[in-house]
Amino acid sequence: MRVGGKLGRQFRALTESRPFICHGLCLSLGGPAPLDEAFLRELKSFLSLHRISSYSEHLSYCGDDAHLYDLMPIPFTAEAVAYVAERIRRTQDLLEQRIAIENISYYAAPGKAMEELEFLLAVLDEADCDLLLDVNNVYVNSVNHGYAAEDFIDALPPERIVSLHIAGHYVEAEDFLIDTHGAPIADPVWRLLDRVYARFGVIPTLLERDFNLPTLSELLVEIDEIRRLQLAHAPLSLRYG
Repeated sequence: MRVGGKLGRQFRALTESRPFICHGLCLSLGGPAPLDEAFLRELKSFLSLHRISSYSEHLSYCGDDAHLYDLMPIPFTAEAVAYVAERIRRTQDLLEQRIAIENISYYAAPGKAMEELEFLLAVLDEADCDLLLDVNNVYVNSVNHGYAAEDFIDALPPERIVSLHIAGHYVEAEDFLIDTHGAPIADPVWRLLDRVYARFGVIPTLLERDFNLPTLSELLVEIDEIRRLQLAHAPLSLRYG
């Protein structure tokens, strides 16, 4: 956010010519440390300067007095719902706009008193915020924690979903997947994305790839598959012009 000079002007030229969205990694909505309100005030100015209307963060925490830059699961409890929902509401008040929270992949659920879906729905309702639905995370969690990904998707409130993420994962074992953003999209995830479009309509979708980067032509194959699925579920007027 603090880049200025020539690079700052170049970035401003981009945001003046194209719509941008912002996605956060370090707000630590579920963390024990006080909410970083100084960061949020700086973020508000940044969003205003660049006319960015959409901001999202992870439903997780990433540290206490310092950042781990890893996404840790919030305990699935009623107390945690109230805690994180209040911090989301405060974030929205400071930014003076709604935010979206992203469902994360997790590998342990310490202190679990409710299911992941119940926890997510409760936070969305109590915080009155939107959802960035990570389709791959739903699939990874469904395998690792033994639930039906399709049922999870079907139970989500359509009015909350504003955008989607899709990514690849690593297969450690038949019942243990790791969300890596470093592999091609798996067939079950493609099928789940198709189900999302069929149920909720065409939603803006981001392909995530953080490492093991293939050639651009290989990435464009996945982009084309996203577009193909979107077109299949688009209104007839868009399909046929």
